[in-house]
Amino acid sequence: MFQIHIIGIGNDTRGDDAVGLVVARRLQPDMPEGVTIQEVHGEGSRLLDRWGGANAVILIDASASGAAPGTIHRLEPLTQPMPNGLFPCSTHAFGVVEAIELARVLQQLPPRLIVYGIEGMQFDIGRELSEAVLQAVPDVVQRVQHDIQGFLSQEREHRYA
Repeated sequence: MFQIHIIGIGNDTRGDDAVGLVVARRLQPDMPEGVTIQEVHGEGSRLLDRWGGANAVILIDASASGAAPGTIHRLEPLTQPMPNGLFPCSTHAFGVVEAIELARVLQQLPPRLIVYGIEGMQFDIGRELSEAVLQAVPDVVQRVQHDIQGFLSQEREHRYA
């Protein structure tokens, strides 16, 4: 069976850093067969284990590149390098970029990979999501749902070709 892993990354206690978890939780209901929603709190090195066996992976995390809060970045690391500076303020000691680049070197990247970064503005302990980030959540949820349908359509076409 075709396996899609959606992985929300973040920390519930650090303001906008929780956005990946919030998106993952909003996606949870009514996922098609073969789609698994996961949460990673903290260390990005766990990502390699989490996406093992997946045919497609979508990662969602907060970013801090200096763009306007709530800006949505969509990256495809298999076709483009991860830009420096997009996730520089990660509260994770080993973040998304490091995990992807390590997996690239080890030849352990999933066959299909999309990364969403939602630009945050406040990462202090005890803070809630900022309004700009909260407003971006429904758009990211819709985009991820579209990506899931795209993966499933590609798989059906491939299977019947």
